[in-house]
Amino acid sequence: MSDSCGTGADLPASAKATAGAPKLARDREASEGGQAPRRPWWLASAVALVGVVVCWTLGAGAQAQLPSEASIAAGRRIYLQKADCQACHGWAGDGEKMDSQAPDGANLRMSQLDRDQLVFVIKCGLPGRDMPAFDRLAYTDDRCLGRTRADLRRMGLELFDPGATLQSREVERLTDFLLAKVVRQGSMDRAKCIDFWGEEVDVCSEFPR
Repeated sequence: MSDSCGTGADLPASAKATAGAPKLARDREASEGGQAPRRPWWLASAVALVGVVVCWTLGAGAQAQLPSEASIAAGRRIYLQKADCQACHGWAGDGEKMDSQAPDGANLRMSQLDRDQLVFVIKCGLPGRDMPAFDRLAYTDDRCLGRTRADLRRMGLELFDPGATLQSREVERLTDFLLAKVVRQGSMDRAKCIDFWGEEVDVCSEFPR
């Protein structure tokens, strides 16, 4: 059976010899001159430049995925104070709410939401499920699935107002904190408690060593 990929296995001997002649001639000239065939000077520079760009891009992407400790600390303050997420979700985000009059919040430590999903839920809330929308303009335009307050009323979905709204940068910092210290972190223990607060505080003594 002949080679369908054109490797030359089915060519006549004379055709093979002719096809290989230019390469053999070039190799012979290079060897007779005592030098290997030279590559264009710009080829090595181009390869090096591509390598630098790739390394820089990968490095920048990795840094973008790692929030600073300052951003995480700011997010923790927003969680505990301005947004008062602990009222419903508990200080540890485990659903053990701090305000008995507040709605029951989800156990965020077991949540599998990614960054984009967290940002969306914080900004747009969960109509009909007690989660308020922290974006001041939520449901006034198309930013929340294209729905408006009128749409929610027509659908019979109640949306609670938060105690305070958050700016976009505050939502990002809150998300940094949640992903670093709460979401997908599993049940709280002493080591996680110390990491959560950045130091050993009184509440951490509730967990066994």
